[in-house]
Amino acid sequence: MDRRTFIRLSSFAGASVAVSTGLAGCTVSTSANSQPQTKADFTHGVASGDPLKDAVIIWTRAVPTSSSALVKADILWEMASDAAFTDVVSSGIVEAKATHDFTVKVDVKGLQPASKYFYRFKSANNVSPVGETRTLPKADVSMVTFGVFSCSNYPAGFFTPYMEAAKDDNMDYVLHLGDYIYEYDGKGYATEHAKEIGRTYAPDNDTELYTLTDYRNRYALYRTDEGLLALHQNKPFIVVWDDHEITNDTYKDGAENHQADEGDFYERRAAAVQAYYEWLPIRPPFGTERLEIYRQFTFGNLLDLYMLDTRVLARDKQLEYGNYRDAETKAFDQAGFMKDISNPNRGLLGETQRNWLHTSMKQSQAKWQVLGQQLLIGRMLFPVSIFNGVERKDIPAHVHKLANIKRKQMQGDTLSEQELALINTVMPYNLDAWDGYPVEREHVLMQLKSIGKPVIALAGDTHNAWHNKLTLKDGTEVGVELATPGVTSPGMEHYLGMDDNAAETLADDLPLLIEDLQYCNLHQRGFMTLTISENSAKATWHYVDAILTKTGKVVNTHSFELNS
Repeated sequence: MDRRTFIRLSSFAGASVAVSTGLAGCTVSTSANSQPQTKADFTHGVASGDPLKDAVIIWTRAVPTSSSALVKADILWEMASDAAFTDVVSSGIVEAKATHDFTVKVDVKGLQPASKYFYRFKSANNVSPVGETRTLPKADVSMVTFGVFSCSNYPAGFFTPYMEAAKDDNMDYVLHLGDYIYEYDGKGYATEHAKEIGRTYAPDNDTELYTLTDYRNRYALYRTDEGLLALHQNKPFIVVWDDHEITNDTYKDGAENHQADEGDFYERRAAAVQAYYEWLPIRPPFGTERLEIYRQFTFGNLLDLYMLDTRVLARDKQLEYGNYRDAETKAFDQAGFMKDISNPNRGLLGETQRNWLHTSMKQSQAKWQVLGQQLLIGRMLFPVSIFNGVERKDIPAHVHKLANIKRKQMQGDTLSEQELALINTVMPYNLDAWDGYPVEREHVLMQLKSIGKPVIALAGDTHNAWHNKLTLKDGTEVGVELATPGVTSPGMEHYLGMDDNAAETLADDLPLLIEDLQYCNLHQRGFMTLTISENSAKATWHYVDAILTKTGKVVNTHSFELNS
């Protein structure tokens, strides 16, 4: 059944009736006398997401306690206008089934726009925590504030940024741009401190993730973190995946972190996608077995938000510089590389998603256009000399030397030909980002220019904070890019072995050398808030002082304001 048919049939039930997404395989009863008969534990709190002006998804996990042989539990859900539940506006009975890992998702409809609601679930012997959520505005809205997150790695530390954001009463909605989980085993990436802080994986989930059970267990572990529990309970989420929800550097028919001896990639991807739809409070726009996750959210006449997939659905395999370098002579095949990177058929979005985005933006009645996606779009062109034999540990010092040359030029000093070549000969440092797909990027940026509205592109993926101008090849500015730091995943400071001082120096140097880069932070974990009003958009990066203990807090911020 396609989405339009589903919505049309669902509407027959009436404005006050909640309809399940189908994902949880739930039957629905709205009888006022309905009561749950099954004993069950609510093991992973509550969550809400994908709000619309008249509906929102609510989620929980209800595991039967009366018998381990039970394969389903009937659960009562309630939605109220007040935290005491004296005004229950809608309720019903749903089934938590073993076939969906006992997760429950209900699409509660018939709600009022721009309204706060409270929800809970009941079994025969337990009551879940009370969740708080809100619907989208319908028409006039003066301001919306998003919390923006990406890249939460469990063994790397406690999810302090989530906990700090959960306390923010001004945050209306959460945007999660991917890498909600990581598929790695418990012995490699970002596990240096896992044992000492008690963030190791259970023995049955300590390997890389391949099966549906593997992915389910990893989500179950992540959803025990106190910060993530609190944020889900307090704010509605709008989510999209990146690569680690499947496996590192995923593309449409493979992944860097999937080898021939690791089973069928498509079966692995299907398992990962199923677990994602089970554990996240998302309304699958095209059905639970489809890869199309892109969708639109309208916040009255203020802004339209487009959640995009640059990773799983249509992405062509990433290029790698190493594949163009002769193994013996080390000579670089410039002609071959330019031919491949300029291939007009290579892309991230794919034609269908790209056309949907362009059509949706042209038809939008909202002033601001916001892209929620994974990868840096901005032109991150680094001086070539950084790639030519400079040891990784020496890169910060080399960049500082180049930045000082640039400072000389800005002061009016005459530079030698060698100095000019050092700062002006550049190449993209990350072919996994939009820099590796320049033809499609130019196409999309031209579309952004054509709509004639202020555009903000959001990004995650890199674990670091960035602010870029978005420009065409001719330098015309068409939008702004704002990238959130990682929640716990280590950033450039880890990759380059920098202390805080070195990282801060590098962050000061890079905007001098990268033309469109306005700001970056390369060593702190945190999150970003984005507040959009009629005439301005203000981004604030929030950085925490610790993720290796539960006592971390936000200690510094950086802000940027864009006036329309």
